[in-house]
Amino acid sequence: MGYNNVFMPPAWLRGMYTQTILASSRLRTIGKNPMLDASHEVILDAGGGVRLQGFYSPQRSGRTKALVILIHGWEGSSSSTYVLHTGRYLYNQGYAVFRLNLRDHGETHHLNDGLFFITFLDEVFEAIKKASALSQGKAVFLAGFSLGGNFALRVARRAQQEPIDCLAHVMAISPVIDPSKSTAAIDNNRLLKYYFMKKWRRSLNIKQGLYPHLYDFSSMVSMGTIWAITEAFVNKYSCYKDIHEYFRGYTISRDFLKDVCTDMTIVVSRDDPVIPIDEFHHLCLNANTELVVHDYGGHNGFVYGISAATWYEKRMAELFSKVLEIDPDWKN
Repeated sequence: MGYNNVFMPPAWLRGMYTQTILASSRLRTIGKNPMLDASHEVILDAGGGVRLQGFYSPQRSGRTKALVILIHGWEGSSSSTYVLHTGRYLYNQGYAVFRLNLRDHGETHHLNDGLFFITFLDEVFEAIKKASALSQGKAVFLAGFSLGGNFALRVARRAQQEPIDCLAHVMAISPVIDPSKSTAAIDNNRLLKYYFMKKWRRSLNIKQGLYPHLYDFSSMVSMGTIWAITEAFVNKYSCYKDIHEYFRGYTISRDFLKDVCTDMTIVVSRDDPVIPIDEFHHLCLNANTELVVHDYGGHNGFVYGISAATWYEKRMAELFSKVLEIDPDWKN
C-alpha cells in the first residue's frame, strides 16, 4: 500500500493535541507484535566506559531486507508507543529492527553513573556504529523522533567525517531544531509541561536513588518549569557556562546540514505544539535532503487511526524499498 504525498487524516483526528497524544497512546500498541517476540537485549560499548542499551529484533526466517535503527524522543524509550508501532510495521515488512535507549532513558539509569546530556553525541554515534554492524553488510536506515530526530540529524552530519558502514538513509520525525524555543513552547503549554515534568522528575529521582552520593536533585524537582530545572541541572552538574551555551551545543543551525551527503528526509507539521515550523524554513538544505511539511500531524503524530500505519511509516517503507531496488544486496 502506497502513501499519499499529503497527510490528510479524518476530520476527527486533525487536532494537534489529538495527533500528539495518539503518538504516545498505549492503545496503538495493542495486539501481537512479532518484533517484540524476536527481540533481545544488547548492551553496547559506546566508548569512554559508557554503556547504552538496545533491543535487537532479527527476522526469524533469517531473510532480512535491511536493518532499521530507531531513536526515541526525550524521556521516551525503546518502548515508547511510536517506536513500538513503527518497529512492528517495519518488522512486518521484512526489516530487522534495533531500538536504542539513550542514556538514563527506559530502565537504564543503572548502566552509567554519569548523567545524560543531550550534547553527548559521541556515545550515541558510537552506539549506532556498533548497532549498524548487525546489518552484516545490508543497508542501514536510521530514524529518530523529536529529540531522537535531532540526534539522527547530528549523526548524519558526523558521518561525513566518520562514515557509518551501509548507512543508506536518515529520517527525522518532528526533530528538535532550536531547544531554547522548544523548551519555552513546552513550558507555555500546561498539558505538555505536566507530561514532561512528571517524566523527568521520575527519571531524576531514580538516578538520585541509585547514586545518592553523587546527586541531589531535591531542589530541582520542586521547580515549576522545564527551563528552570534545566538551568539548575546545567549549572550544577555540567561543564557549560550557562543554559544558553548548553542549548547551542545541540541546536541545528541554518548551515548545519547543508553539506550532508547521506540521503535524509525530515517530516514536520505546521501545527506542531513543540517545534515552531518557521525553524525549518530557515535551514539550508541540499538536494540530498527532503523536507516534508504537513498542515496536520501535531508532534510525532501523523496518525490515520488507532491501529493504522502512520504517514511516515508508509513513507519509510516506500523510501527504503527504493534504496533496496537500486542495490538489493547492499554489499560493500
